[in-house]
Amino acid sequence: IIILEDFAHILAATKSQIKNVILAKVGDCLGFAKGGAIDFYRKFIKREVPSYNFSVDNLAFKTLSFRKALSLGSSIHFSPVQLTLRDPALLQYTGGTTGVAKGAILSHGNILANALQFEAWVSPLFVKGQEIAITALPLYHIFALGANCFALIKYGVASVLIANPKDIPSLVKEMSKYPFSFFSGVSTLFASLLNDEQFTKLDFRHLKVTLGGGMAVQRVVAGRWKNVTGHVIIEAYGLTECSPAVTVNPLNLPNFAGTIGLPLPSTDVILIDDNGKEVPFFSIGELCVKGPQVMQGYYNKSEETEKVFTPDGYLKTGDLAVMDPDGFFRLVDRKKEIILVSGFNVYPSEVEEVASSHPGVREVAAVGVRNEKSGESVKLFVVKKDTRLTEEELIAHCRKGLTGYKVPTAVEFRTSLPKSNVGK
Repeated sequence: IIILEDFAHILAATKSQIKNVILAKVGDCLGFAKGGAIDFYRKFIKREVPSYNFSVDNLAFKTLSFRKALSLGSSIHFSPVQLTLRDPALLQYTGGTTGVAKGAILSHGNILANALQFEAWVSPLFVKGQEIAITALPLYHIFALGANCFALIKYGVASVLIANPKDIPSLVKEMSKYPFSFFSGVSTLFASLLNDEQFTKLDFRHLKVTLGGGMAVQRVVAGRWKNVTGHVIIEAYGLTECSPAVTVNPLNLPNFAGTIGLPLPSTDVILIDDNGKEVPFFSIGELCVKGPQVMQGYYNKSEETEKVFTPDGYLKTGDLAVMDPDGFFRLVDRKKEIILVSGFNVYPSEVEEVASSHPGVREVAAVGVRNEKSGESVKLFVVKKDTRLTEEELIAHCRKGLTGYKVPTAVEFRTSLPKSNVGK
């Protein structure tokens, strides 16, 4: 295993059969002086590296530093291995937000296909070898791994890696150093940046593409982004099982579309109902994908694999969407997150869209809670932008934009909302 020192304490606590550990530090590739200073500061001043002990419990780890591994490897000659496009390249684990994380088997063909699909999309704007991307998403997540790593490297784009995107002032400081042309993120990251005064002072003249994914980009956030940067957020859709990209909007949109765009080249997308039948235009159905980027299956989980594929080979994503006659898809919500109010479907994203349009709201999440009369009702968790905002005021605002049964019955104010490491 190659592991960052920050997480070594987790490895030391596991009953692992691993015998060789290559231990990396944040400053490893930043030069002896600068890298050493950063590592010392993080470990002994900031206390960001938890203590660990590989010598207890009879752990048979043979430990090597990352720098030493690079040095040893430099004298070893590479021996090519015969591979086909269907051979597994990596096991990419799902986020596990709807259950236990599963290892999606992504082949060399899956990854190369998605990189080529990305290239076909971005080629009208990008000049090979002359672009800079800000990578503020963790590379272990498929969004950053697929787009900012594999696809951008294929196109010769330099990526500026951000160690801690939750530290917004430090992120903005790094962004100020580079004439970046590509920025990808999730809606919550965009919102956090827009709330930072220094971000609004950055030079956005070189920015060509702002790519939003991972979760639905809220329209109010997209509007503010364009006002500040002068650029439209281009929304895309993907998932771990698709390496990840499935659909994306055209690059020449004058304004935020509110859709996840069109299928990438060589990609078929259909929407089906609970009986597996395709639904007509503007009707909600489960989004299903067939294309060269779709995984081979789940590692050691044949039953789970069988569940997610239709008889004719489409991957069932678990996401609900609608399609217009021009072929553009609009994401509705996760199938498992529907709130059932008196037998009617309520989609959290729709409620959040309306609630977030109130100027006093910074962040909002809608969930279903038990209700004796209606089975479930909608509850909002809100981070205030205006401290004077009240529950009654926000509910009244939602009532203006939502049908009665969709209106929240309760609001709970929080100082922050829990997020994954990706910012969802």
